[in-house]
Amino acid sequence: MSETALLSGPADVADPGDFPDWSQATAHAAARVSDAAVAAAWRALNYLCVAQLYLNDNVLPGRPLRVEDVKETPSGHWGVCPPVNLMLAHLGPLTTGRPPGSEVLIVHGAGHAGPSTLAHAYLTKTLTLSGSGPGWSAADIRTLAAGFPHTLTYGGEITPLIPGVRYTGGQLGPALAVAQGMALDAPHRLVVALLGDGELETGAAAAAWTARRALLGSGLHGAVLPVVLANGLRMGGPSLLAGLGEAELRAYFTGLGYEPFLHDGSDTAGLRKVLGEVFARLRPLGVDRPQPVLVLTMPKGATGPEQVAGRRIAGTPAVHKTPLKDPARNQEEFDALAAWLASYEPASLFTDRGQPSDLVRQALPHPAPRPRPAPPVAPLAVRGEQGWPLVSAVIRERAAAGAFRLFSPDEVASNRLHLAEAGDDRMPAWASEILNEEICHAWLQGYTETGRDALLATYEAFAAVNTSLLVQHLKHRSARTATGVGGLANINYLITSLGWRNTYTHQNPGLVSAMLETEHPTVHVYTPADASRAAAVLAVMLAGRDRANFLLADKHHTLTFPPDTFREELTRGAAIWPHQSTPGRPDIVLASAGDVAARELSAAADRLAAARPDARIRYVHVNDLTALGSPGTWPAALPDGDFARMFPPDAPVLLSTITQAPAVRALLASRGEAARVRVVGYRDPGRPLPSADLLEHCGMSAAALTAQALSMLKEPR
Repeated sequence: MSETALLSGPADVADPGDFPDWSQATAHAAARVSDAAVAAAWRALNYLCVAQLYLNDNVLPGRPLRVEDVKETPSGHWGVCPPVNLMLAHLGPLTTGRPPGSEVLIVHGAGHAGPSTLAHAYLTKTLTLSGSGPGWSAADIRTLAAGFPHTLTYGGEITPLIPGVRYTGGQLGPALAVAQGMALDAPHRLVVALLGDGELETGAAAAAWTARRALLGSGLHGAVLPVVLANGLRMGGPSLLAGLGEAELRAYFTGLGYEPFLHDGSDTAGLRKVLGEVFARLRPLGVDRPQPVLVLTMPKGATGPEQVAGRRIAGTPAVHKTPLKDPARNQEEFDALAAWLASYEPASLFTDRGQPSDLVRQALPHPAPRPRPAPPVAPLAVRGEQGWPLVSAVIRERAAAGAFRLFSPDEVASNRLHLAEAGDDRMPAWASEILNEEICHAWLQGYTETGRDALLATYEAFAAVNTSLLVQHLKHRSARTATGVGGLANINYLITSLGWRNTYTHQNPGLVSAMLETEHPTVHVYTPADASRAAAVLAVMLAGRDRANFLLADKHHTLTFPPDTFREELTRGAAIWPHQSTPGRPDIVLASAGDVAARELSAAADRLAAARPDARIRYVHVNDLTALGSPGTWPAALPDGDFARMFPPDAPVLLSTITQAPAVRALLASRGEAARVRVVGYRDPGRPLPSADLLEHCGMSAAALTAQALSMLKEPR
């Protein structure tokens, strides 16, 4: 999945309360761009896609096609390209003529449309292929084709490595919800979401249609235009959507609260007219009125070969990837490829220097400016009463600064977050609840991708639903960073309602284990010891950039620890607690990570001191689990000297964590420290247990931790 920005230069600052008249775009396009130009742009995009899949040379056909011009092993995806190209060709004139101060973004719900975005980037003169910068030339257009799938530069699918792309999904489902997140608090913005048949069969896509109702009355937003590529096929066979007739399709989308417009894409003038009607009906996302949806019923792989050597291709799964499997060796396929390429009339689309013809250029949007990083907000103050309400105060203060959203799956009150001022029980406009973790993440992803800060607050057990989305999101950010564009707002998760106090079905700390397993350098897993520390961590999370932060904090707070070491905990990731430690070189190190762990282990430290007054105890609290990892992997890891100071190599270590133990053991193993550290964390009990019994089962109670520490201590001399 991807998002391509189609801008006609830097946008002016729009009046936040002024929703653009999008019908201006269609009037401008109709007056200045001919139907023939739009059709030529579509043919040019299609031709470049086929060339990328099959050609090594002779991309600008100055002679008949030869076998040596054809790739030995064609690879890539063709089927989704024609309908995507059709929409790109039609949207180009509309975005060029957009209302002053407005912006158009396109979100692709099909990561397989890589050839389309590469072709579009070439036509819009934003793709660098020759090393001398973006441009059009015979050498560049040959490199575009011969180099596909551009493994070391752009890849073969949609990622931010391709100019203009700022969103990668990597799995089907969240594109529509991400588009909604991009439109929030941006009345000047139109986000067009191109959604394939297969995508609409996913839970996230199905939920996103009605999810917008959770945003009604939540502020001044932009518009989202879903475009359903109802091409009849997913990868392996007919899509479920293909089984609906026109009347059923209209009834389906009408029931979801949309006004459906259907077109098969066969008539350029007709589709432009339909788009004009659609644009005239665009409404802000938060308005409780039917919004338009365009259903494009163009067949998958349209304009490709119908059949070869008696083998049917059109309308079959063969169009998904490369319809012609071996044209370099199969004469019938070679002849079919030559005819296929010639059908686009490339000599009328490109000059002999690789430049798009004047007719094609008439329909192209101007190059989009590179997105500029959003500046971070000023550091938030952490002040007020001790306890969980302090976390709420930090959230309210960040919201007051603007450009902020909180998303939660119907759990704000359950998580004891107080978002409104005292005496006001209403949910503020900047907070949205919906009982769907994936939608909340997709909204967060779209919102932060467009330069604003967001926080997702959820139960620990349900956060793991978003594991795959987060892994893909981290991959997207890695690719974006590789382009030299940083400054994205942080990914921020507040994970509470921890399993230590919850019912058996609500015990699953697996998300942070998965995040640590990625070894992604932007990941931070915060495990503060009390509510005041949690508030300070949250303030840092909401003011930073280019990080993926996961704050684990129990909503039930009974203890507050001395604050004198917290600055070191926050800056180094861990600190020695003098009030729990014995001076001198320790006989044992006790380390806690998380509030429940700190509560139980600090009590165990007191018991241990009473049972073994001769023992020298050192107590360390770990505020960021990545501090325990290898400095070569984790930027926040403790330097070797600091690690040895806190955890002397000749002392055994008992580490209690509120997470699962294996993830922490892996961090320590990367430093070669796993052998002398006993890690105690959550273990599935296999049945419901009271909270106290769960602690005993996991070896996490104060009594169990004391017993383990005593067993690890050497006998007194």
